[in-house]
Amino acid sequence: MILVDDHALVRQGFRRIIEEEPGLSVVGEAGTAQDGVALARKERPDVVLMDMSMPDANGIHAAREILRERPETRILVLSMYSDAQYVRSALDAGVSGYILKSALETDLTRAVRAVAGGQQYLSPELSHVLIRALREKQDTPAAPDVFDQLTQREKQVLQLIAHGKSNKEIAALLNLSVNTVAVHRANLMSTLGVHKAAELVLFAVRKGLVLPE
Repeated sequence: MILVDDHALVRQGFRRIIEEEPGLSVVGEAGTAQDGVALARKERPDVVLMDMSMPDANGIHAAREILRERPETRILVLSMYSDAQYVRSALDAGVSGYILKSALETDLTRAVRAVAGGQQYLSPELSHVLIRALREKQDTPAAPDVFDQLTQREKQVLQLIAHGKSNKEIAALLNLSVNTVAVHRANLMSTLGVHKAAELVLFAVRKGLVLPE
């Protein structure tokens, strides 16, 4: 398996816990989401332990990239967030497990073994959160998700806007003209029915494209 977390000491702690378990080994570590995607592409691990919040991107976005290329990889997200929206976003992205950072060492190894064996794993304390969210969802009529109406390029622009990038910076990162980025921004606001950049950021957070500070 590989470890993806932006704190070296945290990775060292995880490695120690995991490698003390018979049959488990760590083949690599990464300190950013994109380095984690590249490492997963290179090492082709059975399991990726992925921190949900990292400086360059969030674990959910990185999980989507890994699973798009290698759907058989089992991804275990590690997070401090117990809110149902984050758990649902992770599960919707296709991760195999979601464990809280407050978990005990035994919970971590149990989670790793579970996802490695093809099972799904959630921290026990998340059960009531998801049950409550499910009940609320059942009581609310389903509505089409406007996020699905966005193109892949619009989603990329939305994520960069949420990370505080200007039109000029986005244009450079995506190899587009500034005018094209401005058009994408206007289309996003029109499609999502918002009028301020802050509302775009809030929407991106709700969809797991970026985590709040």
